[in-house]
Amino acid sequence: MEIEKFLLEKVTAAVTTLYGEVAPEAIQLQKTRKEFEGDMTLVVFPLLRASRKKPEQTAEEIGQALVASTPEIAGYNVIKGFLNLSLSGAFWGQRLEEILADETYGQGAPTGRHIMVEYSSPNTNKPLHLGHIRNNLLGYSVARILEADGNRVMKVNLVNDRGIHICKSMLAWQLFGGGETPASSGMKGDHLVGKYYVAFDKAYKEQIKELMAQGMDEDTAKREAPIMKQAQEMLRKWEAKDPEIYGLWQTMNGWVYEGFDKTYQEMGVSFDKVYYESQTYLLGKSIVQEGLDKGIFFRKEDGSVWIDLSADGLDQKLLLRGDGTSVYMTQDLGTAYTRFKEENLDDMIYVVGNEQNYHFQVLKLILGKLGYEWADHITHLSYGMVELPEGKMKSREGTVVDADDLIEAMVETAREMSQELGKLDGLSAEEVHDICHMVGLGALKYFILKVDPRKTMLFDPKESIDFNGNTGPFIQYTHARIKSVLRKAAEAGVMPAIRIDGSLLVAEEAALIQMLTEYPATVKAAAANFSPALIANYVYELAKSYNGYYHDFPIMRESDPTKQALRLVLSATVARIIASGMALLGIGVPDRM
Repeated sequence: MEIEKFLLEKVTAAVTTLYGEVAPEAIQLQKTRKEFEGDMTLVVFPLLRASRKKPEQTAEEIGQALVASTPEIAGYNVIKGFLNLSLSGAFWGQRLEEILADETYGQGAPTGRHIMVEYSSPNTNKPLHLGHIRNNLLGYSVARILEADGNRVMKVNLVNDRGIHICKSMLAWQLFGGGETPASSGMKGDHLVGKYYVAFDKAYKEQIKELMAQGMDEDTAKREAPIMKQAQEMLRKWEAKDPEIYGLWQTMNGWVYEGFDKTYQEMGVSFDKVYYESQTYLLGKSIVQEGLDKGIFFRKEDGSVWIDLSADGLDQKLLLRGDGTSVYMTQDLGTAYTRFKEENLDDMIYVVGNEQNYHFQVLKLILGKLGYEWADHITHLSYGMVELPEGKMKSREGTVVDADDLIEAMVETAREMSQELGKLDGLSAEEVHDICHMVGLGALKYFILKVDPRKTMLFDPKESIDFNGNTGPFIQYTHARIKSVLRKAAEAGVMPAIRIDGSLLVAEEAALIQMLTEYPATVKAAAANFSPALIANYVYELAKSYNGYYHDFPIMRESDPTKQALRLVLSATVARIIASGMALLGIGVPDRM
């Protein structure tokens, strides 16, 4: 049952009987604030024109009418212009029974929509870092939430495996590598290639410094540095498919992919399909020609192709270089067209940092001008950067927070803190390993996903793994606590209630059930806003409320077996929704801890 819809009908009927018909928007319901008694609140002020009475008197009349006509409303209280309604225990008991009977609770009905979510999109010249972690966790969680909302979702990755940045790592390996491989060095392949990307930058800066010492200005020195010219020549050879360069590219990219796969596995994210820029960068050329034929694009004297977006408040945008080679926009035009046609998509979501806002604004504009109706179904999920207490990260200087190192550190910190708090006592070595990995990754994922995606965030590893407060470990521990209570009850021969007697519910239990009824709407809102933060903070509030309830009503000390059985089934349902919500964030919850 949709509680708000149910009450809306009852309130509308009562108001109509008392004062005649009112505009639907005049009846405003909201959840009662915690400091007041009640479950739902009617805002009375919009109804005063119809009642022609003071707010308090209007609220009293409506409250009396509702109690008299609606058995589900057990009582009310008036605070100035607000009518706080209290629903009966029987009403909340029925809601709990509905949740228990619904095996797919929280999942939306099938929408028939096919949505593609692209995330990760790494370069193959360096390992994944903290920024990639936010991207991957956000994209994977959004895909799961959209799926829970009833959509058919396809998770994809576009790997940027071509371009000058790739050649920099390859050239540095040729110059300084001495044949080093992942096997000979003991390094993950993506780390090894990243090492040479940093080496290139170091050598490049040294050459610039030398040329400037000889009297060259900085811009000229950057262009004339021998190592940069070598890298540019390597890129030309790659585009011409020079056998030696192409073979080296395949080998080094292979090292990187193997490394990426291990990181993705540790991170707990996956893809249904992987696209490679080397296979897609030519796709847009036919679209560029189409735009030229229609007069939407224009060609400059050097042969390059552009679009003028000044009428849209932007500038001119390059679509094809004078030598015929493509740019990122060319590739994205072709890829978008291909995906919508091949996969028959309804929506396409790009999970990309906010530094690319302009790029996606232009992409949608161009596709719209070309007449593709589906251009309006492209969404750029623009997320903020992740910063550290020490400041921003820089890949070329090797100062990034490496994803593998961070994951390893989080797991080790989880182990240390769990041991210190005695949460691993009595567990086997295998259980300790699994729980520490689950808690460490849970802390990392939750800390990142609880923040609105569009906001820049400060990541503090120590704060993220606290077992108190709005953290993943706090929620995981709450789930483990409930499971422990259920095990102890089963060992004592006490089983959760099969039928719910709502008359036994206390206010705290009714409040928990009310929170449980809000889960489907939370999933729907998270899907509509592409915001895992809504799920994260809902689950935290549910866990926090349950902990307060558990403290005040110790289940195993309850002497009334009927009440005890009721509290067990409520606890089990809370654990179920915690696990469901955390799963949408890609976070596991332990049964023991």
